[in-house]
Amino acid sequence: MLSGQVIAAYGRHYLVEAGDGRRYACFPRGKKSTVACGDRVMFAQTADEQGVIEAVDPRSTLFSRSAAHRQKLIAANVSQLAIVVAAEPSFSEELINRCLVAAEYQNMRALILLNKCDLKEAAAAALARLDPYIQAGYRVIELSALEGADQLRPLLACEATVLVGQSGMGKSTIINALLPDAQVATREISAFLASGRHTTTQARLHRLDADSTLIDCPGLQEFGLHHLSQQDIESGFIEFRNFLGQCRFQNCRHLSEPGCALERAVAEGAIHPRRLDMFRRICRAEYGLK
Repeated sequence: MLSGQVIAAYGRHYLVEAGDGRRYACFPRGKKSTVACGDRVMFAQTADEQGVIEAVDPRSTLFSRSAAHRQKLIAANVSQLAIVVAAEPSFSEELINRCLVAAEYQNMRALILLNKCDLKEAAAAALARLDPYIQAGYRVIELSALEGADQLRPLLACEATVLVGQSGMGKSTIINALLPDAQVATREISAFLASGRHTTTQARLHRLDADSTLIDCPGLQEFGLHHLSQQDIESGFIEFRNFLGQCRFQNCRHLSEPGCALERAVAEGAIHPRRLDMFRRICRAEYGLK
């Protein structure tokens, strides 16, 4: 048995890097895979540069999304989430909120990276849209990856960060600015995993240095939270926490009930109204609430 870390994933194909730096194309036992990029695993070598994953070590975190009957594992053992949005094209605020809730559920830190800030007018409008998250306490970093993303390095140092975002936000440009050899490495891994049949991986772990890693994920268009309860989701809106339990009714869902403490906090300026609107939209979508 050998130990290693999953550094790339595509379906049931995994690339595992052993402690000595050697890499093995691995499959999990059984038909159902519960392995994520970033997992530390035990595997048995079955041939030269091939193996079978026998066990997954306990995780510190598991960042995932889900639909009604299926959970999609994104990254394991990550300490920080970085959400990439852009001045252009327009980004989805609902996706931002869903990702933040998933990160809070795992007690991960979270950053929002506003890319393409060289587009001054569009960047100003995008930054205004991000005001609810600044008000809530999240850090928004303004950058232009085309001119270099070195200002991110101190924020990624000594962290295991998962980078997510919609297609077109410039996530790949950020990766390439931080890691000039990233495209070459991805092509090599694709060929290694499946003889070149796959051109991209679902998730890829990059080592920025000995203490810092960055997991890159494909562009997201949706992010289900069906694996979370409504109480998990309300706790994932960090500025709600001081007001939970203060509603008139103990079973208040914060949708339309009278005496809702979150409504009162919005009226007093303690919660941005768009954040409460997003919470309600997510709960109605996930649980069919009226």
